[in-house]
Amino acid sequence: MDDLFTPPSGDWQRVSPKLATIRRIRIAIPSVVVALVGVALLVLLPDLWWIGALCLAVAGAAVVWGWIWAGRNQRSWGYAENDDDLLVTSGVMFKRLVAIPYGRMQFVDVQAGPLARAYGVATVTLHTASAETAADIPGLPSAEATRLRNRLTELGEAHGAGL
Repeated sequence: MDDLFTPPSGDWQRVSPKLATIRRIRIAIPSVVVALVGVALLVLLPDLWWIGALCLAVAGAAVVWGWIWAGRNQRSWGYAENDDDLLVTSGVMFKRLVAIPYGRMQFVDVQAGPLARAYGVATVTLHTASAETAADIPGLPSAEATRLRNRLTELGEAHGAGL
């Protein structure tokens, strides 16, 4: 079954481990807020201690689950450049493989929020006429995101010229 997700040539290029760190931070911040609310409820409403304890339990579970999920999710992302298309794979439980023909790409978008910029990574988004074949590649180092954007733009123009 794994042959279904094997690129025809070469190996998968993986995204940066910094993606897991960024996602862990995004999970930790609201979890800390929920934990602080739980502590405040424990102090201010001792008769309703169970609400504060529930907040602390939810925050703790979110951090543990998020820590594990972020690492597994980051390791599931990959892409492979072929002669005629770009393959993008993701997913741990539900694996997904998208093949995007270079001639079908309409534009390539690069995005990086403040946290991603602080860690030197970006997300490359490939847009096509069909939403089903559009794909994101998160967590690419900034230099690789720039290289991939330029290469995909060139390949898209070259393959689209014959249409």
